[in-house]
Amino acid sequence: MHMLYNSPSFIVVQFDVPVEGLLQHDASQPELQLSRGGFEIVDKYARREIFIEGALAEQFQQGVESLMEQDPSEEDIDDFIETYANLGQQPVVMH
Repeated sequence: MHMLYNSPSFIVVQFDVPVEGLLQHDASQPELQLSRGGFEIVDKYARREIFIEGALAEQFQQGVESLMEQDPSEEDIDDFIETYANLGQQPVVMH
């Protein structure tokens, strides 16, 4: 788990979980090691979250990488993240 972004509006955390038991571990071939992960996006004001994985997570990561090449402001980053955060319907609940 890695916190990638934390602004007054959003938190983005990346999860990368190795999948064990599907392939025999071979340190000489790391490209054969499977992992499953994604991004959790929390909208602090709306108090909701979404976890994205698979193709949507790849699209998000590519968009972030493209955005970073443009030296974005915090507002630019928040605007980009908001497009994904708006998909979230899971309320954030404190235990």
